[in-house]
Amino acid sequence: MKKPAITLPWRREMLALLIGSFLGLAACTPGNSNAQTPAPRMPSKDSTMKIRLIVGEQVATATLYDNATARDFAALLPLTLTMEDYDTIERVSSLPRKLSTQGAPEGMEPVAGELTHYAPWANLALFIKPRSYSRSLLPLGKVDEGLSMLSRRGPYTVRIERAAS
Repeated sequence: MKKPAITLPWRREMLALLIGSFLGLAACTPGNSNAQTPAPRMPSKDSTMKIRLIVGEQVATATLYDNATARDFAALLPLTLTMEDYDTIERVSSLPRKLSTQGAPEGMEPVAGELTHYAPWANLALFIKPRSYSRSLLPLGKVDEGLSMLSRRGPYTVRIERAAS
């Protein structure tokens, strides 16, 4: 007695389903040109927020990015923080609480002058020099003027407030 043969249409449907699933997953893989790219860190023109960073009599200015983490940071302002040296490339201070990570990237590669939030430690980090990619480091904004003043060795006190519009 012969076993019944599996029909070709069923095999084709199964093969098409498997290939379609594979192609769908491949499109989401990092490094694939069809994958979604993370949102840019540049502020949008309609929703930029300027802040002032005041150390003694000196004032630096920065622009916050348009993202949930930066908006949550802005909600804490004004703040007075003590910035301390961390490694030789950044100045850090604890924030009163962790900031929102809604829609945030998994991490980033900061450049000199970038304000960031390191989510696991709930701190603010200001980069004096660029750094390689760091997981859980989230973009907040970028210093426009006065980075050299903020690059001084810590500890120092900085008051961060919204700039007048």
